[in-house]
Amino acid sequence: MAKKMKNAAAWFEIPAEDISRAKKFYQHIFDIEMIDMDLGEELKMAMFPVEENGVGGALCQHKDFYHPGHEGPLVYFNANPDLQKVLDKVESGGGKILQPKQQITEEYGYMAVFEDTEGNRVALHSMV
Repeated sequence: MAKKMKNAAAWFEIPAEDISRAKKFYQHIFDIEMIDMDLGEELKMAMFPVEENGVGGALCQHKDFYHPGHEGPLVYFNANPDLQKVLDKVESGGGKILQPKQQITEEYGYMAVFEDTEGNRVALHSMV
């Protein structure tokens, strides 16, 4: 029998051209505090808060390695209990709604897609 994975994702990185602007946007829409990390050699990160054994991620800025845009992977953030509360802050934070909240199915809940301040396509998911 095949082994099960605890989480399909282990880590994510969202590219940023201006890490301060990106950090301000995500802190605004999620009401969180992010931790800055300066790793030298022009690499900067802002870490999303995560519970122990949870899936973590960061905003990342490096002129040669991270390039924001719509062509990369689509990250889905957990926005339970209702993603609309997060989506309502996207435009006031400087982002753009690309796909409003819509039901996937009763079993799988709802989703929406937005563009962040760096031009990345990012999604939200909730059961309500």
